[in-house]
Formats: sequence, structure tokens, C-alpha cells
Amino acid sequence: MTRSTRTHHGDDDILDRAAALFARRGFAKTSVQEIADAVGLSKAGLLHHFPSKDALHAAVTTQADQLADQVLAVSGRFPAGVDRDRATVEVLVDIAFAHPGLVALLLSPAAEEPTPECAVSAGDAAVRAFGLAPGEVPDDPTRTVRVLGALGALAVLSLAATELGSTTTWRSLVVATCLDALGHRRPDADVTPARSTDPEA
Repeated sequence: MTRSTRTHHGDDDILDRAAALFARRGFAKTSVQEIADAVGLSKAGLLHHFPSKDALHAAVTTQADQLADQVLAVSGRFPAGVDRDRATVEVLVDIAFAHPGLVALLLSPAAEEPTPECAVSAGDAAVRAFGLAPGEVPDDPTRTVRVLGALGALAVLSLAATELGSTTTWRSLVVATCLDALGHRRPDADVTPARSTDPEA
């Protein structure tokens, strides 16, 4: 069966839920029926969209590659500096909020052995988007540490925001946190924690 590389909204949901299950259980231990149950389809209904579990896995990888290309296209519009970092962080946050299952798969060390190819390619693309060469150890590690710290914070915070249903209210905070990690703290940023108004706090 020949499929277009572009997916419909329903297919996007299937792919993200499949990615989340691959992250939690691993590809080998995830059944087609479990994926069908997660998206509210019968097994036959799921196979109408994707003819096999291997086809689903391939589509998840293709989607990850397409999203990586999207990030690189955005970062490539700017020279190195705060504007490129902000644009890159913002597109990564929006992608992470829209595809939490894929983020979970990229973070999961137990998702597959060896590491899923899409995790390697997506991770490399994210690093390149910030102007670093994947796998290269520079003499001054400051930028590398900042970029990896920002990416780690982005992944964890995006998953937490999605779990809490707070992506809209958290978006600007996640972006600001990542920019702080990159060394672009706003001069007017308040470093004092707000005093709680909760009487039980």
C-alpha cells in the first residue's frame, strides 16, 4: 500500500499515541490492538490507516524526520544569536506540545535497543539548529551544556504541561526557561519567587 508522507489530523493522533506506547513498552512489546485501543479504533480500523505495526513505526520515524527538517528550516532563517535561539526554542516548544508521544519516545532510554533511529536524527537536528555539531566536543563546553540543558528542560516541561493540560498557560514560561538556560535571561526577569497566597502553603 502506498501512502503519502503527509498525514491527516487523524493519522497524526494515531502516530503520536503509537509513539507514546513505543516509549512506554518498546516496539516489540506494543501490540497493534493496544495502539487501536489507545486511539479508540478497532484493530481493523487502525489497519485501514496503517497496514502493519512496522508501517506505523516507519511513519513515526518519517514524521520525526519531517519535524526535524521544520526546526532546521526555522533556525536557518537567522544568524547565530538570541533571535535564532528564540525562534528555535519557540518552534521546538510548539512541536513538543503538539507531539507529546514523540517527545516521550525521544526521551525514553528503554523504548528500543538500539536507540530508535528517529531519536538520533531528531536529537542531532535539534543540536544543529542551535549551531552545534552533533558529537563534537568543543574546547569550551559552555554552549554545548547550555543547549543540552535547554533541550532537556524543554522536553520535560512540555510533557508536564501536556499532562496537566496547561500548554497554553505554560508556553511563555517554558520558552523563557529555555532561553534562560541558553544564557539569554531577560534583564527585567524577577529572580525572587512569588509569595504564595495559599494559606496552607
